[in-house]
Amino acid sequence: MAAEPIDGAALRAHYGAPSERALKKQLARLDEHCRSFIALSPFLVIATMGADGLADASPRGDAPGFVAILDETTLLIPDRPGNNRVDSLGNLAENPAVGLLFFVPGVNETLRVNGHARITTDTSLLAPLSAQGKAPRSGLLVAVKEAYFQCGKALLRAKLWDPASRIERSSFPSLGRILADQIGDTDAAAADRTIEEAYRTRLY
Repeated sequence: MAAEPIDGAALRAHYGAPSERALKKQLARLDEHCRSFIALSPFLVIATMGADGLADASPRGDAPGFVAILDETTLLIPDRPGNNRVDSLGNLAENPAVGLLFFVPGVNETLRVNGHARITTDTSLLAPLSAQGKAPRSGLLVAVKEAYFQCGKALLRAKLWDPASRIERSSFPSLGRILADQIGDTDAAAADRTIEEAYRTRLY
């Protein structure tokens, strides 16, 4: 059944007005609490949208502090080796709008940062973000326009940090098995060996 379209006015009427605090917490810069949270964060999700209008969300992770805070309104995110699809980078080359969601393990609150990003290959900027002796091939310079903390309700409902909520890994297929089923031209065991070898030797 197709959902009936709802416009912005109808949506606001359905939910009512946000609290004054929910509006006032939004900042146009990274204050000390935002900067401290980013320095502790080993993981973020980056949301982008290309010229085709399709949105994309992609994970980014490394040791805490892997995102450099250049000043109160500028972040630098290193691009570590991946699958070379460059989905996020390709989108940003066409549409600079970006949304970031930072996580800190054990903390139920998250930090949302929105702004505009541009790709840099400036070696003087990227060299300080080297890991295991390897500089990132590129980085994202994010001009911060909005920053605010999100309450922990979603993570509490998900029990994201509760060890008891973890599944047995064997209860879900391996990535090699999934790729073998989806693509059909690869051996699951061989694919798993290749993936595990990449995890061990090609993280940087």
